[in-house]
Amino acid sequence: MTTPMPIPLIRVRGDHRAVGRQIGEACAAEIARASDLSSLVGEKRTVYGQRAQAAEYRDVTARAEPWLIDELDGVAEGADVDPLEVFAASIEEIWGEVPVSHGMPSGAGRCSDLVATEPLTAGGHVVVGHTNDLSPKDEPDLIAIWWEVDDEPPMFTTGVGPWISVGWNAAGLSLTGNELTPNDNKVGLPRLLQVRDMLRKETMAEAVAAALRPDRASSYSDVLAHRDGSVVCVEGSATDAELMHPADGTLAHTNHYVTDRMLRYEGDVEYAESSAVRYRRAHELLDEMREKGDPVTLESMRTAISDHEGDPSICRHEREGSDVKTVFWCVADVTDGLVVYGRGNPCDSMEQEMSLAP
Repeated sequence: MTTPMPIPLIRVRGDHRAVGRQIGEACAAEIARASDLSSLVGEKRTVYGQRAQAAEYRDVTARAEPWLIDELDGVAEGADVDPLEVFAASIEEIWGEVPVSHGMPSGAGRCSDLVATEPLTAGGHVVVGHTNDLSPKDEPDLIAIWWEVDDEPPMFTTGVGPWISVGWNAAGLSLTGNELTPNDNKVGLPRLLQVRDMLRKETMAEAVAAALRPDRASSYSDVLAHRDGSVVCVEGSATDAELMHPADGTLAHTNHYVTDRMLRYEGDVEYAESSAVRYRRAHELLDEMREKGDPVTLESMRTAISDHEGDPSICRHEREGSDVKTVFWCVADVTDGLVVYGRGNPCDSMEQEMSLAP
């Protein structure tokens, strides 16, 4: 096995237009590929039709959060790409099975989240683990960004270009999570951009409110943690949501609905059975850490997310017949504001660190 190279880190600073422009300039090639609608439409869609749909979502976003339009227009300017096509690439809800900007078909995201807090951790610390699975071709496009945006807490994110997969801010908020397949999508603020809005928030209450905003187009399963010790998983759809809290110091989620309230919104029952394999294994790993009795640390959480048991496994490797693998991973001590992350699989990866300590 070959340890992959580190994920590049860029630092951006200024108002929303300025930081967007800086990201666009730094990730121009990746953004141009992601925004090439002609390569994405396939047989079932047309560029004209996708642009028309994107314009509806853009109108809603411009009314609700005009700063997001400024930021994405800055990205388009920096990358020399059509602003509407950058916005279209930000809307998973209009693509269905067609690959979108961050590299996976809607409904096919493979991410696993494990969270441990007291009594499994020392001193009430909150420790989060996450694996992010995409197409192997997307692994070279990963970028880490340190954001210093006017009137926002500094934040650190990982994803492709301006499209955020996971993030943390200096106010103490941690946001990971995983993609769901809700069956009630509607025109609204795209969930991929909703993540960006949530990371501006300083408290758990503000972040949960942003996750539950009624004008959302759909939802992820947003796994939120805070330096103050609070942990909430918002298992949402476009029109409904259930809040999940740790049970006996543990919480896990993968890519299907697990709460009774949300089961009726499952849009891919067949895939939910596959996701449940990782969900059950995540709980087994957390139970094993509890039974062992040693406090959960960044090191033991990384060991947990490096697990290869089951098919699919939490740490997923490239293999013949599959177009999905773990392209990056992260573990975080949210209480200390320390994030450890890396490209590729957690079992064989160069470790990188970012501190968001007060």
